[in-house]
Amino acid sequence: MHQLTPAGWIWVPIVLWAALAQTARNAAQRSLVAQAGTLGATLSRFLYGIPFAAAWVLLLHRLPATAAPVPAFHAGYAGWLLLGALGQLAATAFLLAAMKQRNFVVGVAYSKTDALQVALFGSLFLRELPAAPTLVAIALATSGVVLLSLPPRGAALEGSAWTSRAAWYGLASGAGFALSAVGYRGAALQIPQTSAWLAGAWGVLLAQTLQTVLLGGWLAWRAPAALRATVTAWRVSSIAGAMGALASIGWFTAFALTTAANVRTLGMVEVVFSYLVSRRFLRERLALAEQGGLALVVAGLLALGLRL
Repeated sequence: MHQLTPAGWIWVPIVLWAALAQTARNAAQRSLVAQAGTLGATLSRFLYGIPFAAAWVLLLHRLPATAAPVPAFHAGYAGWLLLGALGQLAATAFLLAAMKQRNFVVGVAYSKTDALQVALFGSLFLRELPAAPTLVAIALATSGVVLLSLPPRGAALEGSAWTSRAAWYGLASGAGFALSAVGYRGAALQIPQTSAWLAGAWGVLLAQTLQTVLLGGWLAWRAPAALRATVTAWRVSSIAGAMGALASIGWFTAFALTTAANVRTLGMVEVVFSYLVSRRFLRERLALAEQGGLALVVAGLLALGLRL
């Protein structure tokens, strides 16, 4: 399915690139939150990413190695893409709801279970059941990410926090991200005659256009000030959009090459990149629990690497 070379591991460097680009996008997006709010910053990622995604589609159609007719899109493709786009927006909304709760840290931690939920939904909807070693890798990496999401030493959590409203919002957010990954993977499977490069490029362009219309319409109705802020901060928004488009192109291309569970599990390397950036540029020291969480993430990624 969508093999670019005889080597079935070509998706690995693509995911690593996507995780790097997403780390850069997150850095740019953080500075936007203060000006436009979280939803405004999220819109900037989609809106300002469209020109870059469109340019990538046009380039691929012109390059001799990837030139091909426009894919034959149909209702099945649209349904899966809609699931992916709406799942991503819903995940963002639930995560914001979790962060407004008193026990928001638990909600954030639970939202990191998306890789486990991807394995579940991928098995149910796409019949792509991960092998046992892959499930072990997912469990290790997810445990590490959840551990990294917990509060620092001294900030204790009540036992009831793990079943609070924030927890349910967090699980719903993780489910949204998982359904998003499965939706994008399912969309790519609907156009099997299209190369992974073009399947990924068109997926990004169409999904971000849909998300821009939906989220932009919501902000125009409910928070026009946030919408205006995304226009005022166009320079930073353009950087966030460019890096977001590059990251999404990597994710979508990888979804066209391998299972969503593989992509989301290896994608956790973004956490490692973020902590490396934190240590290098912010001079931050990692607590013992953070070191343990990071070690679990690395162990999970190594386990996945041995499985490939």
